[in-house]
Amino acid sequence: MTAYDALFRLDGRRAVVIGSGSGIGRESALALAAHGAEVVCADLDLAAAEETARRCGGAARAVDVLDAEAVRALAAEVPADVVVFTAATNVRKRLLDYSGEEFERVVRLNLRASFDVIRAFGAGMVERGRGSIIGFASIRASVTEPGQGVYSATKAGLVQLLRTAAAEFGPHGVRVNAVAPGVVETPLTRQIKDNPAWYDAYAAKSALGRWARAEEMAGAVVYLASDAASFVTGSVLYVDGGWTAVDGRFDPPN
Repeated sequence: MTAYDALFRLDGRRAVVIGSGSGIGRESALALAAHGAEVVCADLDLAAAEETARRCGGAARAVDVLDAEAVRALAAEVPADVVVFTAATNVRKRLLDYSGEEFERVVRLNLRASFDVIRAFGAGMVERGRGSIIGFASIRASVTEPGQGVYSATKAGLVQLLRTAAAEFGPHGVRVNAVAPGVVETPLTRQIKDNPAWYDAYAAKSALGRWARAEEMAGAVVYLASDAASFVTGSVLYVDGGWTAVDGRFDPPN
């Protein structure tokens, strides 16, 4: 019989969280550890990763995800049952104002680095016949607005990379999924939070009428990492407060 009371437990599993120095990555690491996982906190900022590791009883590693060899070395050093990656950047400019350098910077981190993470950790998981890969996409993978074009394109591309990995790794027992947040209070969105009109407009767009806290993404990560999601792969789990469910910004009269 299935032990339903243990569906979300991660005892005996090793999780690597890339981008765990702050925000969603930090909360994901804390939540995975709370459910029994041995967590390795990886981040470009080693001191921040060490603080997360201290809080969750895990280990810390410095990694530059823009260095494909460093990513491969981390995957070889730390065979993972679960890998979560949250690292991303955004340059909020309209397409006609974008520079080639800005385009390359966003694509390199959001898409190329994700490609390297999926391949480096996926190879070991395929060989061992088990694993769960969880990448962070965004509502911008499916809906966009002026100034979000390149970011949106990278997040849509990431979703397709993850779906393809799900198709290719699935026969080997490896699951691959995406979490798609709405607006979350993290360092990446500080530019918006600092503009009250912009901040309030985004809050009003969601069905819940507010922004998410970073810890509200952690439940989705635990779910996708655990046996509760044993038949879930190639999926995009929207944790967006109903943003993508609501059409339009005007509340019509009765």
